Amino acid sequence: MKLEAANDVTRTMLLVLVIGALIAGSVWTLLPFFSCLIWGTTIALATWPALIRMQRLAFGRRWLAILIMTILVSLAFVVPFALAVNTVLDAADRIPAIVKEFLTRGLGAPPDWIAKLPLIGARITEEWQKLNAGGPDALVHAVQPYARLAATWALAATGGFGKMLVLILLTVVIVAILYAQGETAARGTLAFADRLGGETGKQVLILAGKAVRSVALGVVVTALVQSLLAGFGLWVAGVPYSSLLTALIFISCIAQIGPNPILIGSIAWLYGAGHTGWGTALLVWSLPVGAMDNVMRPILIRRGVALPMLLIIAGVIGGLISFGVVGLFVGPVILAATYTLAKEWVARV
Repeated sequence: MKLEAANDVTRTMLLVLVIGALIAGSVWTLLPFFSCLIWGTTIALATWPALIRMQRLAFGRRWLAILIMTILVSLAFVVPFALAVNTVLDAADRIPAIVKEFLTRGLGAPPDWIAKLPLIGARITEEWQKLNAGGPDALVHAVQPYARLAATWALAATGGFGKMLVLILLTVVIVAILYAQGETAARGTLAFADRLGGETGKQVLILAGKAVRSVALGVVVTALVQSLLAGFGLWVAGVPYSSLLTALIFISCIAQIGPNPILIGSIAWLYGAGHTGWGTALLVWSLPVGAMDNVMRPILIRRGVALPMLLIIAGVIGGLISFGVVGLFVGPVILAATYTLAKEWVARV
């Protein structure tokens, strides 16, 4: 009996080691595709209701609905991110020209209120006067090293244009595959969750899918609408490089910072350059645009998942800081699963 028990323990340990090795090997093999898988799954989950409606409009032809939705997803989700990244990469080369143009168009002596700032006011005023005395070339020379450093960091972060293009193409392919095999993938995933955690496991998985869809609708759509409206205001007001500023506003909205810092800077430049009327018009336009996320985002998120708003926002911001852009969706999913499991465990008698 003791020998049989020892054999059982050995067999169990070896089985666990083999399964662990297989899992580690699978993760290692799929590691280069994790970002594509996450993005593809996120986009497919967020747009699945639209695919079903498109299939009904296409008289039940699934292949036609998949083709149309893949094209629309490429235009609506992938292209804006690609343009934003390319714009940021190009910004480092354009920063000296932007600074020079801003300086030439009206940047003069520092405002009086800067000198009144505690601790740092005198130092900022002194440096401003030095740069102003040296003219545009001095400011361009001061900014150039930081622009080059920003370009190097951005290239290292994205892995270059070629890698980014491959990731975009893979994401589109994964989205199309999930559109075609979505029901099969959902049944398999639910069966695995049921085997792992029973009914609670299935509820957690369903809640995770709803959290991803809610974040995609609430955060990304709100950021897209805000950046487009803010960019339109910048373009109408005649602010230079409005397309670049629009891309930065989109990234800022995704990061939950909002469009206000860039809009306030643009308004200040308009007033400083003597365009008082356009500055006032942009100020009036910026008030509803800047406050839009406080109304639009909660409404869109609440439509998809019944979770505390603080939990969703904390997941979005914390995931973005910890995991990058992909963390926008990973963070809320992790917190939603943890919240559900903890709530289920506490409710048990």
